[in-house]
Amino acid sequence: MRQPDEQLRAGHIPADVYRQLPPGTDMRQVVIVQEAPRSYTGPIVLTLVITVGSVVVLLVIAYVSQIIAASIVSVLSASCGIGYTISRTSKRRRSSRALGK
Repeated sequence: MRQPDEQLRAGHIPADVYRQLPPGTDMRQVVIVQEAPRSYTGPIVLTLVITVGSVVVLLVIAYVSQIIAASIVSVLSASCGIGYTISRTSKRRRSSRALGK
């Protein structure tokens, strides 16, 4: 027997438990109940659910705000003639030195 719980499974009653039993107790009818080891599955799953849920909420907020911005731009361009364009300037401008001038 290497572990204390093996002693309990084998029917051994530790001395501190034996002293707590009232006198005249039949030792063959004594049952020792052990507390189950703590399971970390619940807290880990809860943490993963909270993390995934918050990421999903942030993605939904980003998607909805993009739709709202696009609808505001389309309404303004249709009613007031205001447009919104994204212009991209070219980074490859030729300098006068490169052309030999």
